[in-house]
Amino acid sequence: MSDQLTKTARSARFGAAEGDGIVRCDACPVLCRIRPGRAGACSRYANVEGELVRTDPVLLLQRAVEEGRDLVAFAGADWSGQPLDPSRTFVTGVGSGTTYPDYKPAPFIVGSQHEGVDTVTVVTEGIFSYCGVKLKIDTDRHLGPETAAVMVDGEQVGHVTTAEYGSQMLSVGGVRHLTGGSKREGNVTCDTLLKLCSGEAVTMHIAGGHEVVVQANAAPIVDGKPEERMRVGCGSATIGIFAQQWHGHVDEVIVVDDHITGVLTEHQAGKVLGMRPGGIRVRGRRSTPGRYFQVAQPGLGWGGTDIDDPLSIIQKIDAATAWPGLRLLLTSTTGEDALYCVLDENLMPVPAAMPAAVRAVVERIGENCEPSLCSVLFMAGAGGSLRAGVSQNPVLLTRSVARGETRVTLGGAPAHVWAGGGITVMADVTRMPKGSFGSVPTPAIVAPIEFTLPRALYQAIGGHAGEIVPMEALIAAFASEARIEPWPEANPWPTTPLPGGM
Repeated sequence: MSDQLTKTARSARFGAAEGDGIVRCDACPVLCRIRPGRAGACSRYANVEGELVRTDPVLLLQRAVEEGRDLVAFAGADWSGQPLDPSRTFVTGVGSGTTYPDYKPAPFIVGSQHEGVDTVTVVTEGIFSYCGVKLKIDTDRHLGPETAAVMVDGEQVGHVTTAEYGSQMLSVGGVRHLTGGSKREGNVTCDTLLKLCSGEAVTMHIAGGHEVVVQANAAPIVDGKPEERMRVGCGSATIGIFAQQWHGHVDEVIVVDDHITGVLTEHQAGKVLGMRPGGIRVRGRRSTPGRYFQVAQPGLGWGGTDIDDPLSIIQKIDAATAWPGLRLLLTSTTGEDALYCVLDENLMPVPAAMPAAVRAVVERIGENCEPSLCSVLFMAGAGGSLRAGVSQNPVLLTRSVARGETRVTLGGAPAHVWAGGGITVMADVTRMPKGSFGSVPTPAIVAPIEFTLPRALYQAIGGHAGEIVPMEALIAAFASEARIEPWPEANPWPTTPLPGGM
């Protein structure tokens, strides 16, 4: 076993013994003094018989040998006798420990081979103050005005940002809420981030808006009502998709939408089909033929507007153009709301039974809507001691990441690295292993991060080459106490060759 991996060596690296068996933990700036048999404030480190130990085991991910997609039994391959195959094992930052304070190399700097290339994976748990989550909430419902405060337990933890196609977006966390406000605001923000990243549900209140319950990969719940469908498109897009299917079954269709409300016979789709103008003018600002902005205020009603009666958006019906018996369909962009009417002798819309052919198209709108879900993307800036734990000249690490020569993963999950300065990463929390996230009382979020690169490049960027331990040695030291899980096949293997040369 490598001396670097012995329990005593690792305990000395991550703490300092004091009198009466007390160990001072320096894994974060809190510097807890931990008595024997007790854990620190974060519950991540404990004093076991005078030695500082990580309470959660390090997570090793094992990739299956592919014959199809089945795991090949050890006896069916050239097994070395080890419980884990080094060539198919990845060491994650989960349970690894941190680089704080700055002078320490990363907890694990592991050497391995991939397709004949010597690689190094630098593994740590980052303490992130500059971090947050971006929430994509699939709903047309109006959650609150843009820039409105997002509140949890009476504290602001984020804000509403720009809406995207079929989704509302929230930004939660960030250093201002974690450390720039009151102590309670920081603690509530940290707790909110930890729950969201761990797949738990969080109830949020939007200032000037509504309540929403958010949980990764689950349907949002708006004011107590679960959302079911993400819209197929705006009103204009819905007209374009289904115009031909409505043709011959209705004389006019109005698709109600907070963004663009569509009117079929005015729309280019209706004109191409040769449909007779219906003479029904809706409220709002006309953008282009058959496309209207601002037909109503945002809300929880039809198409993300504040209306429950779709006939209220009709401004006038032109007697010179419309005719008694005109068949009118009003629908939302999800098909959840729909009303079929026929104009009477006074050209007033009268609700009527919806014909089967028309109902079939409305149902097809719903069929083409994807299920409403919440997406949680963890976003953080990797700087400070984290980079120093990788290299003695951290800017060279930053540049190699920017050039695509060094792959960044979070718990083995692929990370999007933002262009520009620094190492700003973003990852889908549902692709990260369970138990990836923790916190420290500063407050800050703790999350795994790994850097994988060729050994020659690691040496060239000033890496801690003397700290590299072979994967075989790490497995021998930790396999018996590690948490071992299968590699998620949806994630790319981190040592797969990169365009930059690995």
